[in-house]
Amino acid sequence: METKDILFNLRTKAKLSQDELAEKMFVTRQAVSRWENGDTIPNTETLKLLSKLFDVSINTLLGSPRKLICQCCGMPLEDSIISKEKDGAPNEDYCKWCYADGEYMYSNMDDLIDVCVKNMTNDEHSEDEVRSYLLKTLPKLDYWKRYKELGGNKAFEEFKSTLIDEINALNIEGMPKLTKLNSLVGSYINLEYRLPNGNIAKFLDDNTTYIGNQLECEFGGERCFGVVANMDFILVCTYEKNGENPELVLYKKR
Repeated sequence: METKDILFNLRTKAKLSQDELAEKMFVTRQAVSRWENGDTIPNTETLKLLSKLFDVSINTLLGSPRKLICQCCGMPLEDSIISKEKDGAPNEDYCKWCYADGEYMYSNMDDLIDVCVKNMTNDEHSEDEVRSYLLKTLPKLDYWKRYKELGGNKAFEEFKSTLIDEINALNIEGMPKLTKLNSLVGSYINLEYRLPNGNIAKFLDDNTTYIGNQLECEFGGERCFGVVANMDFILVCTYEKNGENPELVLYKKR
């Protein structure tokens, strides 16, 4: 599909007139008309504004001429999982698990590989095969080649270390000591909890990336502890397999 058709489809899907889109892009209606007729293509700065407005990558706006992959974990990138900057603009270099709110989520390749192995191992590919593939692939990606240049994410690692100490200091009965925090996308962990008044509540944002982990209960059984946190809060819960029957243990503002 060409850019002219993509822009027309996105505009009409958003129920915007050419005049309304022109106002948001700081151009004339005639300019929008020329885009949709295929006479011109928006310049780079306008493409950035369109990307943010329609929540798609510039690559999508241009008809997907490139095959995008996350430059940290190697995952193929679609618009739904592309990371975002603090201002909401898409970052086409990373998935939302590896880069969130202006922060790189991994500074240790082994930690990333451990997370990926858990999610990529299946009947067709064993844990050893996945790990071997990642060990060969990740060092070739831009993030890991430029890691020192990017700053090493030292501040974020220090924050995670502080947060781990805070969570362990809660001394929650039956929960083992936390040693690691991984990036977690809200939509996968946004469980519904029944409050004492009978109401059902969710505490997370599906589109936000948090850090946390799952821990087996020291008392045995099928229930696990789930830990989720960010700069503002710590949430601890328990649940059964696949997040069933969740119970809120603690929600604490930081």
